[in-house]
Amino acid sequence: MTTCETFCRQLAITHPIIQAPMVGVSTPALAAAVSNAGGLGSIGIGASAPAAAREMIRATRALTDRPFNVNVFCHQGAVSRPEVERAWLAHLAPRFAEFGARPPATLAEIYPGFAQAPELLDVVLAEKPAVLSCHFGLPPKDTVEALRGAGIAVWACVTSVRELALARACGVDAVIAQGVEAGGHRGVFDPWREDDQLGTFALVRQLSRDAELPVIAAGGIMDGAGMRAAMDLGAAAVQLGTAFILCPESAANAAYRRNLQGPLASRTRITSNISGRPARGLPNRFYAELDAGAPTVPDYPIAYDAGKALGAAAAAAGCEDFAVQWAGQGAPLARDLPAAELVRRLVAEWRR
Repeated sequence: MTTCETFCRQLAITHPIIQAPMVGVSTPALAAAVSNAGGLGSIGIGASAPAAAREMIRATRALTDRPFNVNVFCHQGAVSRPEVERAWLAHLAPRFAEFGARPPATLAEIYPGFAQAPELLDVVLAEKPAVLSCHFGLPPKDTVEALRGAGIAVWACVTSVRELALARACGVDAVIAQGVEAGGHRGVFDPWREDDQLGTFALVRQLSRDAELPVIAAGGIMDGAGMRAAMDLGAAAVQLGTAFILCPESAANAAYRRNLQGPLASRTRITSNISGRPARGLPNRFYAELDAGAPTVPDYPIAYDAGKALGAAAAAAGCEDFAVQWAGQGAPLARDLPAAELVRRLVAEWRR
């Protein structure tokens, strides 16, 4: 039995395809459609209050009796630095003024990390999704043990061999190898440490050699050819995010969908200006324009409080210049298909 077959059997899925848990884009309908098609759908609850997280998990379960993944954010607690936050708001003030708005008077940590949210852990333990995946770091080891004791597999997103070692020591069941091509936030554990920025295939090959755990390839994979290449390099499965954004079950709005099918799709960039952590998306004024003369960006997710406010002010004025539209380097290959049909095509292409 191959590594891929073993992985699928242990997870009780048919195909080694995981839909990435994209907060703001993934929905219970999208996750359920992927799971019902034989893959593993995902929802993201990292930015949700416990009651909303419970509702999202139950809404997904109402649409599928198949396994699905719930994702949480394991970032370190933000440090409020009022002088840094004031300087950042002053830097953004002229952009707010364009839309007849003012920046917030102060910024807040808009959601805690999983380790600082015991009520969110209680929800997960009570609801028992098949998988809990972690982004931005790891939960405490005793939390991993509690989750696994409840029958929940725990996965960690890693971007380097160093992070693999930490994840393995924490006792996780699998690792998601996130290459720099991936859309959305980089999963680096320590945002103040230099990012190795390894590509997906280089990372997968290094991790699969040393992991002793299933490795899930993530970043730039959009079709069956990409799946096959990742498997040849040692991946047990693949995780695709940008590939599912155009699916009708996703929450992406019309402007997001239009831009993903236009020239911006081939120009994705990474910036920390939106949230305080590096993330790849379709470039707009959040990117290079805000770099000019920029002061230090506040910690994640404090900076996100400002980014969301600016995006909302622009949207209220009918402007898309500060929309948050995450996407990976494979964006030009995105297909406008129902999720189940996309899964079927991915499998057919992979098996050619």
